[in-house]
Amino acid sequence: MSEQQTPATIFRKDYTPFSHHLESVALHFELEGSRTTVRSTLKLRARGEERTLRLDGSELELVSVELDGRRLTESEYQLDDESLSLQTPEQCELTITTAVEPAANTALEGLYLSSGNFCTQCEAEGFRRITFYPDRPDVLSVFTTTIVAEKEKYPQLLANGNRTEVGDLDDGRHYAVWHDPFPKPCYLFALVAGDLACVRDSFTTVSGREVAIEFYVQHGNENKCDHAVASLKRAMKWDEEKYGREYDLDLYMVVAVDDFNMGAMENKGLNVFNSKFVL
Repeated sequence: MSEQQTPATIFRKDYTPFSHHLESVALHFELEGSRTTVRSTLKLRARGEERTLRLDGSELELVSVELDGRRLTESEYQLDDESLSLQTPEQCELTITTAVEPAANTALEGLYLSSGNFCTQCEAEGFRRITFYPDRPDVLSVFTTTIVAEKEKYPQLLANGNRTEVGDLDDGRHYAVWHDPFPKPCYLFALVAGDLACVRDSFTTVSGREVAIEFYVQHGNENKCDHAVASLKRAMKWDEEKYGREYDLDLYMVVAVDDFNMGAMENKGLNVFNSKFVL
């Protein structure tokens, strides 16, 4: 029997910032249970002289890598089971296309399909199961997310931020675009797509701005949301009175479903609960 290894001690003095500043990230999801493709476009700026970019990734199929619009050959990047690495100029736009299998994702980390609904769980390190990315809490960026899926099966397409665009496609699919103008770490990213009922309300902030509230639940649970909605509104008011913190998006969404694998997750603007803890 091998001796148990003592974990290495990590000191604050050993911390180093990520090699690049991530100015923005645009995500494009083509949702299918057996094979979902994810296109991630990162706008990057090197912090110093270092030009080696290392991105975390796990259980991903790498489809392509493009640097400033040029598709890279396999000799121009390094790929292993945990990362993708390449050399970059001082500023660049990097587009990475990956494929994942949500229906086969029994780890319930990253993007998974359960009971007919797509859902994400990115804390603590689940985002690396969606795309190659600096999956660490000190890397913040502005996210824009486009979701495309079959409309009949997945009428609700949700992600963080404000809903900026929706539309129908000719092949029976539809899309929604979400934008969060405030930088956040990737562990707070969220996506939900499915056939869910919506209960609507609103909250007026201390400055007089009206915030829409949307609770998404499984059909038949619509009459169980009143206490949760009232609690949310009291919590938002308490944040204002106690800390002077006014909610900064136009929309606050909560999803409550029976089979969410965690008790709850505080994704920015799109909280996800197991229904037994909130309804």
